[in-house]
Amino acid sequence: MTYKAEYIWIDGTKPTAKLRSKTKIITGGGADLPVWGFDGSSTSQAEGHASDRVLKPVASYPDPIRGGDNLLVLCEVLDIDGTPHESNTRAALREVAERYAAQESLFGIEQEYTFFKGARPLGFPEGGFPAPQGGYYCGVGADEIFGREVVEKHLDNCLAAGLSISGINAEVMPGQWEFQVGPLSPLEVADQLWVARWLLYRTAEEFGVSATLDPKPVKGDWNGAGAHTNFSTKAMREDYKAIIEAAEALGRDDKPLEHIRNYGAGVESRLTGAHETAPWNKYSYGVSDRGASVRIPWQVEVDRKGYIEDRRPNANVDPYVVTRLIVDTCASALEKAGLV
Repeated sequence: MTYKAEYIWIDGTKPTAKLRSKTKIITGGGADLPVWGFDGSSTSQAEGHASDRVLKPVASYPDPIRGGDNLLVLCEVLDIDGTPHESNTRAALREVAERYAAQESLFGIEQEYTFFKGARPLGFPEGGFPAPQGGYYCGVGADEIFGREVVEKHLDNCLAAGLSISGINAEVMPGQWEFQVGPLSPLEVADQLWVARWLLYRTAEEFGVSATLDPKPVKGDWNGAGAHTNFSTKAMREDYKAIIEAAEALGRDDKPLEHIRNYGAGVESRLTGAHETAPWNKYSYGVSDRGASVRIPWQVEVDRKGYIEDRRPNANVDPYVVTRLIVDTCASALEKAGLV
């Protein structure tokens, strides 16, 4: 059997990494996908005099674009000695996820993004601006909704790839949309979010538009784009005291600053205290409060169990980093408090 395997990896571009991919033709049987190599000097992951880097497959999915037996293959980047490359943030998450595996952490991530046609957001008229935001969120009609055909095709592609997409919706600004991944374990949700992002870019190619995860794609009185991160442990899904402890833990000591520094480049431009955000330098949590850093959904308070939503991560956040930080902060606090 011969098939195409699209090897996908995260590069070393700073401050925000990019997705890269290339196609390997695989012939013959066998369940194991082979390691492969690439030129790290072209991806900000090596210098020219020692440029070889290694792609190690860690997850594979049916390829919904090529169909057939073809695969999408997500890879970690390794140095040639087999150790994780410094840009490989998945390896650090794997270690933390294994350390706190008994707490059964689950995540759901809400990925916002914005379509662009050339230099302007999709739906923005040439030489001007559309009507103020208000009617676009979850809207319907050609005067308020732009890019739905791309969104629907992306959703179909994600589902055909076996990704755990739990929903989509139009967002507050024209051309701005959201899809949700999860609930899944830390590694699974981060892997699938990266693959869903790759499918977003690849699907949009076919329509002649681009998608950006810029946290503030249009300056002024327009909502930014985030990746609201919903989180729970087994204890949180059973006991409201664990909910409060997790929310408190995220605000203790130097944790707010540590998280903000790693929640995506340009976070200060989005977390201004306006447009359904809390100020980037002030931590808060509250029930049903979309102006807080962390929201406790009203149903969670009613049920006295459930999950919390960290509203601070940017759309361009690295999901391996945000899940690692939240698990490390909250799971360790719950452990110390005897709530596991």
